Parts: sequence; structure tokens; C-alpha cells
Amino acid sequence: MSKGKGSSRRSARRFEGNQPTPRSLTPPPAPPVTDTSEPIDEEITDDTEELFGEGADHRQFIIKRDVRRRVDRYLIDRLKGISRNRIQKLIELGGVKVNDKQPKASTLILKGDVIDVILPAPAMRTIEPEDIPIEILYEDDHFIVLNKQAGIIVHPARANIFGTLLNALAHHFKRQQEAAGGTFKAYKTRGFRKGASATPSPVSDEAESARPASPDGNDEPEPVTVDGLSHVGARECRPGVIHRLDRNTTGVIVVAKDDEAHWGIAKQFENRSTMKAYLAVVHGNFEPGEIAGVIDEPLGRHPTIKEAVAVRRDSLGKHSVTIYRVREQYAGYSLVELELKTGRTHQIRVHMGYIGHPIVGDIIYGGEPVGQKELETPPIAAGSRKFLTYARDREEGVKMEAAAKERDDMILAVPALHAGLLSFTHPITEKRVTFTAPLHEPMRSLVHRMRERGTQGEVVKEGFFIDLDQAIPK
Repeated sequence: MSKGKGSSRRSARRFEGNQPTPRSLTPPPAPPVTDTSEPIDEEITDDTEELFGEGADHRQFIIKRDVRRRVDRYLIDRLKGISRNRIQKLIELGGVKVNDKQPKASTLILKGDVIDVILPAPAMRTIEPEDIPIEILYEDDHFIVLNKQAGIIVHPARANIFGTLLNALAHHFKRQQEAAGGTFKAYKTRGFRKGASATPSPVSDEAESARPASPDGNDEPEPVTVDGLSHVGARECRPGVIHRLDRNTTGVIVVAKDDEAHWGIAKQFENRSTMKAYLAVVHGNFEPGEIAGVIDEPLGRHPTIKEAVAVRRDSLGKHSVTIYRVREQYAGYSLVELELKTGRTHQIRVHMGYIGHPIVGDIIYGGEPVGQKELETPPIAAGSRKFLTYARDREEGVKMEAAAKERDDMILAVPALHAGLLSFTHPITEKRVTFTAPLHEPMRSLVHRMRERGTQGEVVKEGFFIDLDQAIPK
């Protein structure tokens, strides 16, 4: 793999996957403790929204004498009612810092250490019906297929307890029941009922991500279901959710309405018998010998940018495979069809940047917002250098987003990534079903405007799955 210098910007990071992992924060052995005349620590508490959202609780412990204890065991005694498993998960997610650095569960704490703990807000226990527009591609008694719009997350999580796809579906089912003369169960439980058979669901998709530990230490949270959706996943406040898409990824998504359908479709996601194909507008053009290929690069957490993922060839990298096919090429940009063979967080976005074609509008991974100026003079994207994972930190990303909003000519400033097609076997009829989701605005307009400026270069002629006439209507 070729090596190159990092970005000149301090807030951006280029990461080469064969770098060693950071050294352990475990300090050297401390002398035996003999003085017990003063308290072990001093506790300071306040509220914070920075890490785990609104309602999160910040606790700080200042260690006054050497205790020679692992940080996870120490916190078990200080955070009553929270299990060791939850504490270790919280440490893994970055919710615990020792002297402003993320420790391991085995890190020993010493006199003078400052431990900061962020406890997530209590999990949301209801999902309110909200009148949020949804585009339904198909619905029967067993599942519903939607064309998800940008800017909406799939289910409540952390601070995002309203405005989700499940809130919209709750409203949809409420209207259905009332139209049929039924009564939506809103008088006591605000429209929701407990699912006696609720169990976690196997979730496998590009947007799969870690969830924060429960602050109350309850490893068996009360299930929450929506009338009209399956009970599966109710304990995680995501009833019916089989797979997920990132907030700004648009396109086809299926949600189960009963348990049998949920398990039947989820099993297909798990064994990769579903067919998922995405469309992305990326920076740059492809040479004739590069118009189709396989990206087989392991992915893991970025070592310096908390929100990002990187190609990693160390023990933290997980097997990840993406197939790409170039469908159209324009002046300085290309439309690519992508097929996932694994389902890692941000897989498509990182893999496309790694081969030098970051997704348009994907600010985190070196894509650039595109307006009229960028159509006329395509820029060299920050993440367009091959074989390096480029990532911007949150501060720079926020500045770029704000600058894009101020421009009158801006077309698209979020990732131009769309789940265009989903195919699976109907869990009840056992017939193969396929759904194609048309592009949402502004990605649709972006493609049309690029087409107007002319197409060029070679593209694949066979072996693709998405019908562009269906996916990009005029």
C-alpha cells in the first residue's frame, strides 16, 4: 500500500490501515496502599448533552489515594445498579475517560487520577405518533416497504426520541385503525402496548452501530411496541426494525408488521440471501479498466476521529466487501451502483473514498458539497487520494455544513447515497419480491443536471441490478 502525507489541515486525518493500535493506558504498578485516613475519592456531578444527548448525566471522580483497582471494578462500586457488562460497554463507547483519555476496562487507577463518566439518558419508553410524510412502496399484512427520505433516523436513540421513521409509522397505523373504525390504544400507553414475547432482533446492515449502555443497569428493559409492528426488537425500542440506513442515506427499507415475517426476513439479512443495491454519485471519473471491481478491505473504528471508520489491517479490522459498477460518467463525476457483501458501519462511504472516489456531499470522508460552481468546475475532493482513509473531525464538518447552507447555488451537501433496490423472499408466500426506490430530491436533480452537461467515458453494459429509468424518473 502506498504511503502519503496527511492533510495540511489539523482537523483532518488520513489513516493508513497498517498503523499499530494505540498503546494501553494501563499505568505501572503502584506501591501497596497503607494510608486509609482519607476518602478514596471526591465526586462531582453535572448534566451534559455532548456525548449521549439530552438528559445525559456527567459524573467526575477525583482519586485521592492509590487504590490499585481496575477502572471497571471501581465504577461498579461507585455507580450503583449498573452491571459490569454495561460499564465495560460504556468504556468501549467512550463514555469513560481517565485523565481525558479513553481507558481499557483493565486500566488501573492511581492517586490523582480524574475519572469522567457520561451516563446516557434513560431509554425512551414510548414512541409517539407523529404526522411525518412517508413514501410507501408496498404494504401487506406482514411488512411495509418505504422509500426513506434524507434527514430522518429509523428509530429512537439517544437524544433522537422524536421525528424518527417509527414515529411516522405509528401515525400511519393509527390512521389505518381509525379509518377502519377501530380505536388506537392511546388512552393509557400513548398508543403502545408491551410485547410479552419481545426479544432482540438480529440486525445486519450498512448502518448498524453500537448503542449506549443503559444508565439504570437494567439488562432486561421493558419492551415497547407500536400497534401494527412486530414485537421483535421491542426491548431496544426498535420494534419491527430489521435493518437500518444512516440518517442521510435515502431509499428502500423494510419494516416487519408481525413476528413471523420479522424473523423470516431478518434471517435472510443474516445469511446474505437478500439483494441490496445502492446508487451513489462520486467524485472523479473511472478509467476503462476500472469501471467495475471488488473492494475487499477490512474496516474498524478510526483511531483519531471518534465519529469515523477507517480501513484497518490490524486486529480491529473486520472483513468488509463492496462490489461497484459504474453506470454513468459525467464531467468530473460518476454514478456508481454498489452491492454489499458485508454490512459494516459506513462501509460504502469508506470503501469508495479508499479507491479515490469519495461520495459527493460526504463531508466526513472527504467528499465535497456540490453547487452550480462545482458543476462547472469539478473540484479535486479532499478524500480523492487512493489507498488512504480520509476523515474530517466534527468541528471542521460543522463549519463546512454551515458554509454550504449559506450558498444560494448549493445543490447537495449530504452524502449522495441511495438504497435503490432491495430483493428478498416473501416470508409467507415464499415468492421473490423486488422493490426499487426512486431517488429523492435533491439527488435526483443533481443527476439530471449532470446529465444535461453531457455523459462521457465507459460504463458497465451488463451484470447490474438497478433499472435507472425506475430509479431516476424524469
